[in-house]
Amino acid sequence: MSPRDPHPEAGADAAVSAGHAKRSDAERNRGRIIAAARTVFGRDGLNASMASVARETGVGIATLFRHFPRKEDLLAAVFADRMKAYAQATDAALADPDPWHGFTGYIETVCAMQAADRGFADILTMNFPGVPELEKHHARAYEGFLELIGRAKDSGQLREDFTSRDLVLLLMANAGVLSATADAAPDAWRRLVAWMIQSFQAPARGPLPDPPEDAALYEAMRRASHDVTTPETGKRR
Repeated sequence: MSPRDPHPEAGADAAVSAGHAKRSDAERNRGRIIAAARTVFGRDGLNASMASVARETGVGIATLFRHFPRKEDLLAAVFADRMKAYAQATDAALADPDPWHGFTGYIETVCAMQAADRGFADILTMNFPGVPELEKHHARAYEGFLELIGRAKDSGQLREDFTSRDLVLLLMANAGVLSATADAAPDAWRRLVAWMIQSFQAPARGPLPDPPEDAALYEAMRRASHDVTTPETGKRR
């Protein structure tokens, strides 16, 4: 035992306690940031800046970036649970013994999820290939929706020219209506969705223009996600 350090165990215990305290503080800060981001993105949409999230949290911007170096990282933390619920909604719809009711119920559920959270309304119309946590749920939901389409068409109740791209267009339209009406007419989206569901039903009332190509629609969704994650150097973030 060194005369300069008569109680080395005490020093080690203090260091361990200090380490636990720092981790606890970091976890609390992370939780506060995520909660604040839910509020900001839900209120202002995904174009809200990282600085506005820091202000809502009450932390410095440097603290925020220590926890979430990219905006994509923060989006993943905020919306992973909602994206999981989005994917799980296909499971519930596929369990419905009525193919048409399952199909329309899924559309209504997803559009209602958009209406409940403006940020999530935007997320559903974007692609984040650099955020695996979001993309895996998106892919699962897509596969489930393809099955819903097949069942509804086999039942003779869904028009044959409906494609999965039509859901993307509906979600984009619904996001636009939600953004435009906001508190002024918060239930306006329900009329849009009802009109669209009726237009999907067989027999078709007439031919439709060709849907956008998959690659073109993917590029539109990719650009939308790029717009909200580009650093604040004269562009939106």
